[in-house]
Amino acid sequence: MKNGVMMQYFEWNLPEDGNFWKQLKEDAKHLQEIGITSVWIPPACKGTGTNDVGYGIYDLYDLGEFDQKDTVRTKYGTKEELKEAIEELHKYDISVYFDAVMNHKAGADYTEKFLAIEVDPNNRDAPKSEPYEIEGWTGFNFPGRKGKYSDFEWHWFHFTGTDFNQANGKTAIYEIQGEGKSWADGVDGENGNYDYLMYADIDFDHPEVVKEMKKWGKWVANELNLDGMRLDAIKHINDQYIKEFLDAVREERGQEFYAVGEYWKKDINDLNEYLAAVKYKTDLFDVPLHYNMYSASKKGRDYDMQKLMTDALVTHHPELSVTFVDNHDSQWGSSLESQVESWFKPLAYGLILLMKEGYPCVFYGDYYRIGDNESPHSLIINMLLEARHTYAYGDQHDYFDHPNTVGFVRTGDKEHPGSGLAFLMSNGEDGSKVMNVGKERSGEVWYEFTGNIKDEVTIDDEGNGEFMVEGGNLAVWVKKDK
Repeated sequence: MKNGVMMQYFEWNLPEDGNFWKQLKEDAKHLQEIGITSVWIPPACKGTGTNDVGYGIYDLYDLGEFDQKDTVRTKYGTKEELKEAIEELHKYDISVYFDAVMNHKAGADYTEKFLAIEVDPNNRDAPKSEPYEIEGWTGFNFPGRKGKYSDFEWHWFHFTGTDFNQANGKTAIYEIQGEGKSWADGVDGENGNYDYLMYADIDFDHPEVVKEMKKWGKWVANELNLDGMRLDAIKHINDQYIKEFLDAVREERGQEFYAVGEYWKKDINDLNEYLAAVKYKTDLFDVPLHYNMYSASKKGRDYDMQKLMTDALVTHHPELSVTFVDNHDSQWGSSLESQVESWFKPLAYGLILLMKEGYPCVFYGDYYRIGDNESPHSLIINMLLEARHTYAYGDQHDYFDHPNTVGFVRTGDKEHPGSGLAFLMSNGEDGSKVMNVGKERSGEVWYEFTGNIKDEVTIDDEGNGEFMVEGGNLAVWVKKDK
């Protein structure tokens, strides 16, 4: 993962034609050529239908193999096509991270009757009714799979809550009642207790559930020869289960099996507490940095760029931070919409791809397209990936010392001759900054790698150069070859 780059290889609006795994396979060589070292693939399990992006999870053991929900394939294709894509990616030394959706189940096969109480959506610890019998969609027997891989069947007592009473057609948040049943501990405290998110919410305090889910984790990692997982919606899942789940999968696959969790909170304190609770066994997406970049893109020159890295996860836990600009949750039209403005995206990608710390993730929508709209950023992302591969090595010295023009220097290292760079970005006017790249570079001539600036800079006897950046843009300065 040294200088590695992840790509989130999907967005919400992909076509529903079942050809996506084939596309991924065909794209493997290109991904390696541009410098991608790992891909996070979309949820590959059978959802509620072929129009399901994968988060409406139905059967964890159906990867596009069984005739269920009126389809064999998923939105993305068949299991065989997925396995072929993964084999092709591995051929080009690209790791594959599976999107593990474990919080809930959807599209049950039949209803069951059980006791539940309605709770306040804004405070799930506050009941709105006495316990009464409801009819919920909680029965899963997967008739199309017929017990292959696992004969486990799901019932109401394997869940903590649901959102629909078939008996009267009422939608609400229902907390399921029964011996030992309650909302989970070790979840986010928003809304009183944020165990419940959607559909039928899985009970990770139930020993049968824990055993089955660990079994599935080991099965899918082996079945697809996975290199890691992206863990969906972990702020809604008991944190101790996540720790135990990763221990179980790594016991099977090796300690290097990678994990990154989606804990969608701006507050760095919540992320710090979560990492401590799971004993630092997973990386997390740097949501606070994303929101800093979102705010910077919205406020333009009024944003104080000196604060861009304030309370970012990469500042607190550089070794556990996956930095990203946008993803499927933040893109326009999504429930957590916070899409970084287009003008700022080159600056944001320059930051995450060229700085020393963090594991950067490029979003499919920013590199390829959203729906039918081609991204305008693929060219600059290609340049930045090349700059990362060629120049972004060595220690980092920050120059976050001006409200509009900030940057850093990478010193380079001996393993990569000619490496080292000076990075600048401005959200205001054209600017310049004297930055020190090292006395040993005295007399070197540097040029601006992206082509935005045609002037060259000669490093003085002290190792200083006055590097320029255009207003509202980025600049990447590197040593000119003789």
